[in-house]
Amino acid sequence: MVDEQAQDQEKQIHALFDAGDRALMTADIGALERIFADDYVQYDPSGQPLTKQQVLENVRTSTVRYPSIVSTGRSIRIFADFAIVHGSEEDIVEADGRRFSARYLYMDVVVKRNGCWQIVGSLLAKPEELPQEP
Repeated sequence: MVDEQAQDQEKQIHALFDAGDRALMTADIGALERIFADDYVQYDPSGQPLTKQQVLENVRTSTVRYPSIVSTGRSIRIFADFAIVHGSEEDIVEADGRRFSARYLYMDVVVKRNGCWQIVGSLLAKPEELPQEP
């Protein structure tokens, strides 16, 4: 029974992240408002914090667009009513008038509130490319 409950919660969290990727790619602000908690904070790769409202405004105004988000790995560790999710993704991003590929590593915290999982915090990192052997 415990394994079934954990598997169900893990499926719910995977679905939350898949929905988040779709919402970012389609600029679905309504979905993003449900996925991100009101107290959501995202730290971008430079370490700058963005509130939920700042993230939504960037998507709403097309300041940042995500034509493609491809998850390349995701791991979930559940602790009662919160979970740590970490993984990687390869994105196509449009920002500052240019389009580029970006590879991210992320660690997110999700919390179950009123029976629903929401993302409350994100930390994004861009891994350094290792130098190629001659």
